[in-house]
Amino acid sequence: MQVEDHSHPSTTADVLVAEPLNDDDRSHLVRRFQSVRNFSEALCSPLVPEDYVIQSMPDVSPTKWHLAHTSWFFETFILRPHFQQYGLFHSQFPFLFNSYYVQAGERHCRARRGLLSRPTVKEVYGYRAHVDEHMVDLLQGASADLFAVLQPLVEIGIHHEQQHQELMLTDLKHVFSINPLYPAYQSHVADPVTEVAPIAWVNFDEGVREVGHKGGGFSFDNELPRHKTYIQNFALASRLVTNGEYIEFMEAGGYERPELWLSAGWATVQEEDWQAPMYWEKKKGRWYMFTLSGLQPVNLAEPVCHVSYFEADAYARWYGARLATEQEWEIAAASLPVEGNFVDAGYYHPRVAAPDAGLQQMYGEVWQWTQSQYTSYPGYKPVEGALGEYNGKFMCNQFVLRGASCATSQSHARVTYRNFFPPESRWQFMGIRLAK
Repeated sequence: MQVEDHSHPSTTADVLVAEPLNDDDRSHLVRRFQSVRNFSEALCSPLVPEDYVIQSMPDVSPTKWHLAHTSWFFETFILRPHFQQYGLFHSQFPFLFNSYYVQAGERHCRARRGLLSRPTVKEVYGYRAHVDEHMVDLLQGASADLFAVLQPLVEIGIHHEQQHQELMLTDLKHVFSINPLYPAYQSHVADPVTEVAPIAWVNFDEGVREVGHKGGGFSFDNELPRHKTYIQNFALASRLVTNGEYIEFMEAGGYERPELWLSAGWATVQEEDWQAPMYWEKKKGRWYMFTLSGLQPVNLAEPVCHVSYFEADAYARWYGARLATEQEWEIAAASLPVEGNFVDAGYYHPRVAAPDAGLQQMYGEVWQWTQSQYTSYPGYKPVEGALGEYNGKFMCNQFVLRGASCATSQSHARVTYRNFFPPESRWQFMGIRLAK
């Protein structure tokens, strides 16, 4: 998914559905704002200044940029339109830290974000402090009517920042991976479990079902409106595909058999010389993977991670199954609690499935590719103004992923969440769940 930004107060109800707030909720919103902002900085605590500035490929942004861009969001869509006393921290920051919002003004070239040594990391932290101070002042001093306008905008900003927290970790992983020293973001804590139960199949009956966000809480506009859909009988795998199972595909010539691949996927395999998931390398006959704890031996029981849609689809074809549709995934997950291995646990790596029966690993661990093209729901209407550029304009040549990952905040995950990426993308925590 393009997980970057989102001002039009009269249309924010189309972006999300939020519970009405009273004065008692004002302090709660301020605390939540501060907590999420602090967590971004906590994720940076293992870093040194040199780590903040590298852009290792065009899809990756420097950590410094993420910290500034999320501040730009609150400044651009909340402070500048609604706080008369607000003054810009720096006149050029709106240009430097806009991402893709054409209606919000000119932007610096995305692929050149890593070429900027200035502003410094220290200045970016000063910018964050400036924005935070004024945001708290605005929220605490706003009239009831103004607060009702601000609340949904702040909620979008909070979830937007949580998206960038996930990107910070995945981008840092890529940055560290190209360093031959194999630097570690954190010390390694190995999962002691090295075996996993065989896949079981959980059956679901055909029928008319409702999918999409119900209301009564936050959602992005692409999760709306809730609507009916007809589903055939289907079965979902009880857990995610493991590294060991994926190695079987590799050893069976999976990357050498064009009949298993979509045409565009086979072309990508040839052009990129893919032979294994991203971050894998073979040393003395043994597979290793780069993790946020440095280079580690591949645990065969862990969920396979950092595979593209093309690889997920080819594996499913080889296995004799397929990928679920996003509607099937949502129906299967609808009755399950939003629990799993999220960023909150501080593990930052997929964990082995428990031996329990039934559906497991539906949330956390890795984003799960579906076979569904990312497009609009029946009756979808993008919001007016720059906020309408958040999701709608990317509904082309992308596939939907569901379930969140080990780099996602638990409070950011929900059953209707629609992540989306191009089919060749691999640098996010992306994995495979089979269906048939």
